[in-house]
Amino acid sequence: MADVLVTVRATLLDHFATEPDEASVTFLGADRMVILRFGGPEDGAAHYVSLGCSAHPMGDPADLMADPVRGPRAEVMVSLRGPSPVGLARSVAVVAAAPAVEGLVLEPDALIDLETPLWQGAPFTAFLLGRSDIDDVALPAPLSPVSVLSAVPITATEAAWVRLKGAPAMREAWEQDGVDVTDPRRRAASPA
Repeated sequence: MADVLVTVRATLLDHFATEPDEASVTFLGADRMVILRFGGPEDGAAHYVSLGCSAHPMGDPADLMADPVRGPRAEVMVSLRGPSPVGLARSVAVVAAAPAVEGLVLEPDALIDLETPLWQGAPFTAFLLGRSDIDDVALPAPLSPVSVLSAVPITATEAAWVRLKGAPAMREAWEQDGVDVTDPRRRAASPA
């Protein structure tokens, strides 16, 4: 477990080429989740990345024959412009802990609805997961690689749209509306 997290951390440090700020959150019955905050001088966004989700492969916790070595592994990254929102680190940790606590498998196009503001005063209550620009982290065989998934904050209306039409349609609506998903004060997209 520790070797996996050391490898993921090293890959993140190499990708961002800077030392992060760090916070940690612990949930009853789950390993500690660390949230790394990398400043983004190039694009002006800060990147909040979980570290801890990938310690174990994701799968159904009720499966008596679950493989403790093989299976998908992931971490979660939220990119936002502006000052650090109060409470965001906890929301990222909740998503990162969901595989261990609730048996969720985090994957692209998954909708993770926390049904509560993602940070203090936020209009967003859910995350839409997708591929990030960070390459998968290779681990020694037989371990599966770790995917770093982007998590875009979305409103309840957008979450309903994702449930109805799917994640690709939501992304297309953002593109057509010129929505900057890294803007914490952005308006919700108005898909037709």
